[in-house]
Amino acid sequence: MNKIYLLTVLCLSLLFSSTVIAAESEQAHEQEEEKFNVNELIMHHIKDAHDWHILDYTNKSGEKVSVSIPLPVILIHNGQLDVFLSSEFEHGHKTVTKGNNTYILYHNKIYLADEKGEIKYEDKDGEHVVVNEKPLNFSITKNVFSMMIVAVLLLLVFISVAKSYKRNPGRPKGLQAFMEPLILFVKDEIVYPNLGKKTDKFLPFLLTIFFFILFNNLLGIIPIFPGNANVTGNIAVTLTLATFTFFAINLNGNKHYWKHTLWMPGVPVFVKPILAIVELMGMIVKPVALTIRLFANITAGHIIILSLVSLIFIYESLVMSPVSVLFVLFMNCLEILVAFLQAYIFTMLSSLFIGMAVEDHH
Repeated sequence: MNKIYLLTVLCLSLLFSSTVIAAESEQAHEQEEEKFNVNELIMHHIKDAHDWHILDYTNKSGEKVSVSIPLPVILIHNGQLDVFLSSEFEHGHKTVTKGNNTYILYHNKIYLADEKGEIKYEDKDGEHVVVNEKPLNFSITKNVFSMMIVAVLLLLVFISVAKSYKRNPGRPKGLQAFMEPLILFVKDEIVYPNLGKKTDKFLPFLLTIFFFILFNNLLGIIPIFPGNANVTGNIAVTLTLATFTFFAINLNGNKHYWKHTLWMPGVPVFVKPILAIVELMGMIVKPVALTIRLFANITAGHIIILSLVSLIFIYESLVMSPVSVLFVLFMNCLEILVAFLQAYIFTMLSSLFIGMAVEDHH
């Protein structure tokens, strides 16, 4: 059975690797007259976008055609609400005028165009900095759409499992049998050792955190739609998750937690203000550590895989293909492990911090 599982993982990883390499070869072909830019390629893949890129190809007429799924753009400026699809930008080659506002897409960011319909720059420290005004942007970007897909998947999975328990409360079967060990692992090995009798109160929150991160991590490994979004490699997403943990810690902290934070007993009075400042700094450091740990590990995985694929085009030799494929295959297997590991670490640290805040005084 273990051999079958291992073979399945290897086959899936090989499929993912070959798809990535095929996609990058198309981009390399488009840039055949230019020097291959690894940094631009990597940043293009790990950044958020206003459309979901599928592939590029050259038609019979020699024209480059980009296939992508347009996503809703929702902007507010000067009290005016503008809603349209990102396809109107034509991949940044065209401005979009709605009423009194003219918008321009530049490096996947939306600005208000100047009177000439262009981007303005200023030289600051030897770099060109865009000075155009930005509208309030509430668009459904690639990362947002991916999170919506994960939310739907989570609902489908857990509603299905809940119904299975009602129909079959005894021996689990199918999806129920697959999810039960994961749920029990989170409850018995992560949450209960840190929260004890208060496990049931915080278990729904911590289970949601664990599976939300896990599903986004696994979906991000898949290089084709609906995967390939770097959701947990976006610092805004990880900061939001860490903020939820921050509020869960401090809104549920008991009097002993706040007493040890603001006026620690058993130490000289003149030292207490200093310790209070240190403890308050520690309250901020905890969510910051959660934010950076998840963001950095997931982003690093994407960068390494894309860098290994790029070796083929840097050396401009097919000799590098087998080496690159083997390394990418290994990294994809490692990324599956990292997907579970980072969900585990974030949930474990969150439960540990909450447990420290709600711990009964002894």
